[in-house]
Amino acid sequence: MKNFLKIFLLCLTLASCGNKDTKIQVSDQKNPYLIYDEGLKAFENNDYFFASKKFSEAELNFEKIELAAKSAIMTSYCLYNINFYNEALEVIERYESTYPSNKNMIYAQYLKAIIYYEQISDEKRDLKPLLLAKKQIEFFLSKYPNTDYAIDLGFKKDLIQNQLAAKELFVAKFYISTQKWIPAINRLKIILDKYSETIFIEEALHRLVEIHYYLGLKDEAKKYASILGYNYNSSEWFEKSYKIFEKNYKIVKNKKIKQDDNFIKKIIKIIK
Repeated sequence: MKNFLKIFLLCLTLASCGNKDTKIQVSDQKNPYLIYDEGLKAFENNDYFFASKKFSEAELNFEKIELAAKSAIMTSYCLYNINFYNEALEVIERYESTYPSNKNMIYAQYLKAIIYYEQISDEKRDLKPLLLAKKQIEFFLSKYPNTDYAIDLGFKKDLIQNQLAAKELFVAKFYISTQKWIPAINRLKIILDKYSETIFIEEALHRLVEIHYYLGLKDEAKKYASILGYNYNSSEWFEKSYKIFEKNYKIVKNKKIKQDDNFIKKIIKIIK
């Protein structure tokens, strides 16, 4: 089972948005309020597939733009919940073009970012979801910086930076294993330039020390060792770099801190 934190969308009572006389004039078969209500009941019972069908049908039958737009959001959210990511994104993209000024646009953009984010795998696999998530999160943070959603996405952006740094390090280590030193150095320098605030900066500096020392470029090796020592002189990577120059130095093993396994969590917030 997935581990996630889910706060249900606040489902507006659509009956209060229109008067009863109006609804009586519409046949029950095509009454969007009744159709939406069917979707809402299915939604509350976690039958997201059926709910998505009903919300989509309600959207087509609502005359009020605001209610049709809300139905589209609910459709997308239901599809997202059953991991129909592409279909959920298609609904959001249609929502963006059909209801550009709708009040729930901020939520749609947040949901879009979450959908991209949850398709991220580890750093050894496809880079595309990482880049799409990064782009959407940066767009959201620039447009809606002072929101609760921005706090969550800001945290996720930091995790994405770590994933991108991990990708560069993985490729660099592959080049090291095949003794392709120049490509390896270039990849490691990307971490220094773009991802210096990530957890991989220390290992990247150590690998640069290691490679340059192996190639006989001891001044360059010392330069990176100095940077590592100045910023991270208590880290295991600094100790490993120090041992390159002082062969008799004994590395003291520290206890490793357990990392949280729940890397990706669903955080769905309330539409107000």
